[in-house]
This record gives sequence, structure tokens and C-alpha cells, in this order.
Amino acid sequence: MVAVVGLGNMGMAMVTRLRGLGLAPPAWDLDPAKRAAAEATGAVVPEGLGGIADAVVLLSLPNEAAVAAVLEALLPGLPAGAVIADTSTLSPGAVRDFAARVAAAGCAYLDAPVSGGPAGAAAGTLAMMIGGEAAALDRARPDLDRVATKILHIGASGAGQVAKLVNNLMVATNLVVAGEALRLGARAGVAPEALLPVLNGATGRSAATEINWPRWIASGTFDSGFSAGLMRKDVRLAVALAEAVGAPLDATARAAAAWEALSGAVPDVEDFNRLSAAIFEGATA
Repeated sequence: MVAVVGLGNMGMAMVTRLRGLGLAPPAWDLDPAKRAAAEATGAVVPEGLGGIADAVVLLSLPNEAAVAAVLEALLPGLPAGAVIADTSTLSPGAVRDFAARVAAAGCAYLDAPVSGGPAGAAAGTLAMMIGGEAAALDRARPDLDRVATKILHIGASGAGQVAKLVNNLMVATNLVVAGEALRLGARAGVAPEALLPVLNGATGRSAATEINWPRWIASGTFDSGFSAGLMRKDVRLAVALAEAVGAPLDATARAAAAWEALSGAVPDVEDFNRLSAAIFEGATA
């Protein structure tokens, strides 16, 4: 059986997916309301993290402090050889420390950040970027296949996080660029609804123009399930990684600065796509 710890948008979507497959996964969150919501779906909610004794545990947590606290409570109850697949987005250095800590307890830790959002988690179509031991991935793969259709083993511990931070830095940059470019077109007399089919049929396309703008921005729904605050966290981690490894950022650093500068116009609690919309509407960093 596979368990899920962390029942935010992503974690709850994973629970929903597993329930749809006929499983009753153990599920846990610090928030009693989220535990109750999981239990209402048919998930099994133990008395505490120490009650989870599954061979594979999926984590979906907001930050390194939360992961550290969960590991402390979770590890004593896990069987030898259990695999923790952490889908949280964290710094590569932190996950290497977590991997060593979990290995000392006789288990394995995979950094397994994902792309695809809550909709992808609920549909079982996530892309998962794995860092860690190949043998641990082999043990966990049957359960990971339940929530992801693309599982990529990037390399040793921390490599999955490097891939995720590079990806999200590009996503954040593309959203800034799309807002600016579409604003240019609109002010020159060509609206986004006319421009987007052109861009998406030509070389200017990106996920920002193919997916984000049609699905969440032009539609006005802004319900992707991923907040501006989480994207800012990921961008900060990417910038910190660049500084740590001596990789200069020029264009992406300007985009990262825009995410910080527009925190007043687009607060952390808002959907992350609102930043591109705010730039289109005239906000400047």
C-alpha cells in the first residue's frame, strides 16, 4: 500500500487518484480539517504519523522544515526498505541531507518533484523527476505509476530537485514574457485571442501560451491550484542554487525580480497565473 502525507491541493489530488483506483491509502496532514476531508473520501487516517507503516510513502509538503518534522515522526514506524518519495519542491542540498537521514534509518528517500499540478495528480498523469538510488525507484515504481505517467530518473539524490527548479524558473520566466509580449500586441491593436493561435502555431509558443493563458488567464478562472507564493518560493530556490554553483542568471534573474516586485499586485495567496495577467494589464516591476 502507498500512503500520502501532506493533504494540500497536490496531496489531496493524489489521494483522490488512489481512491479512484480502488485503493484506501493511509493519509495524514497536520490540519484536522484536511484529515477529515481525506477520511470522507474513504482514505484511512491513522492516529498519527507513527501509525503509517507502508512500503511507499508519498510526501507533498510546503517546505524543508515540514519535511524534517514529518521524517522525525514517520521513520520509526516504517518497515526496513520502505521508500519515501518526496514530491515537495526543496533545495538540492536539503534533500541530500534527508536522503542520508532516511538511509541511516534503513529506508530510502527519493526526491521526486512533479509537474502537472493538482489536475495531473487527480488524473494520474504527473511527470515525476527522480533523484536517488535506482534500486529504490524500482521498488517504488509500481506505486508511483499510479499517479504519474512520466517517471524520469535524473540521477543521484538532489538531481530531481535541480530539474524541477530549472523547470519552474523557466515557467516563471515564460509567464512574465508572455504577459509583456501579449501586452505589446494588444497595445498595437491585436488582442490575445488573435495572437495566441499564431504564437502556438509558431516558434514563440511555450506552456505559458499553450496552456496557462487559454486555460486559466483568458478564461478568467485562475484555478490552477498552484499559488503565486509557491512559485515565488521555487524561484527563490532556483536563484539560490544559481548563486551556490556560480551560474550567472541574466534574463531569468530579471523575471525572478518581477515575481518579487509584483507581490503587492499579486499576493502569495493568489493563483500564480495572475502575475502574467497583471503584467498584461500594465503592471511593471
